[in-house]
Order: sequence, then structure tokens, then C-alpha cells
Amino acid sequence: MAKHKDNKTEEQILEAAQKIFQSKGMDGARMQEIADKASINKAMLHYYYRSKQLLFEAVFKKAFTLLAPQLNAILNDDSSLEDKIKNFTHNHISFILKHPYLPNFIIQELNRNPQFIEKIKTNVAFPNIDKFKEQVKNEVDKGTIKPISAEQLFINIISLNIFPFVASPLIKAFTDADDKTFKTLMEARKKEVSDFIINSIRK
Repeated sequence: MAKHKDNKTEEQILEAAQKIFQSKGMDGARMQEIADKASINKAMLHYYYRSKQLLFEAVFKKAFTLLAPQLNAILNDDSSLEDKIKNFTHNHISFILKHPYLPNFIIQELNRNPQFIEKIKTNVAFPNIDKFKEQVKNEVDKGTIKPISAEQLFINIISLNIFPFVASPLIKAFTDADDKTFKTLMEARKKEVSDFIINSIRK
């Protein structure tokens, strides 16, 4: 067995794990299947990641490090509140379309391991909504938007972005949509959500 971890092999493992987790879920995924997908043996997989839990966390953190800086930058830039809502929603939904397994993974993991979020919060890029809160308060004080707390507004945005992905089988059944149609709906949702949120707070 290799005496040091190779970056290329580790990348193969993370890509394989992402695909298996996406298709089978955390509970349905098997280490042997991930090893086969990565074209390595199970012993090698365990050399890199001793457990499925550690592998899941590595897959999540890899995705999170791509998303978090984008969202954090939007929340803390100098754009208007309306532009911020549009940009945040567009980037967030675009990211989930590329990583549709993540919302359910996060919910499953938080139910199984509530302390998991504490590990994620230590990431320097973890989104900070302090500037967003100040911006919302200023707009409310000026009378340009209806009274609403920034926390509630942020929860509204996150919820409308994520729910269709968490409940995708139900949404597909209600709308009689196949995977291609669902993806089209979600692309359109970038504008639908931001328009809905903005219209709900405008005076």
C-alpha cells in the first residue's frame, strides 16, 4: 500500500463517493461500491477514509468550500438588497443543481449528528449574515421595504431555494415531471424565487 496519500487518488475517491451518495443516499451507499467506482480496492479506500462517515464529511466539505465563499461574498458585497436576493438565489440554486444530493444529506446528517454543524461553522468561509441584517434593518427604517427581520427573510430565501430539491420525488409526482423537466423548473425557479421574495417585501 502507498506510504503517502496521492491527491489524484483522493480526488477519484471523492468523485466516486459523490456519485454513489447521490444515487444511493448515505445509508444505501457501500464502501465496496465506492471503491469499485473509484477503480481502487477497498483496503486502499480505507487507507484514505476509515469510515463512510469520514468520507461523507469529506465530500460535503469539498462541495461546501466551493459554495460558501460565493454566498458569503454576495451577502457581504455592496450591492442593493434586491440585487443581493437575486444573486444569492441564482448562485444557490445553480449550485444545488450541480450537487442535488447535498440538501438531503445535510438534513439526514443533522438528524443523526446534531454536532455536525459545529464542524462546518469553524470554516472561515461559513456565511456571515451580519451585513445582510444591517442592510435589511436600514431598508425597513427608511420605509423602502415592509417590516421584516433579516433572519426571517434569510430563512424564507433558503427555504424556497432548497425545499424543491429535498422534496423532489413529491414535486415530480405533483407536476408529472421527469428529471429533465424538473431541472428546467429549477432553472426557472432562480427568477421565480427572487421575484416572489422581492415582491413580498416591497411597499
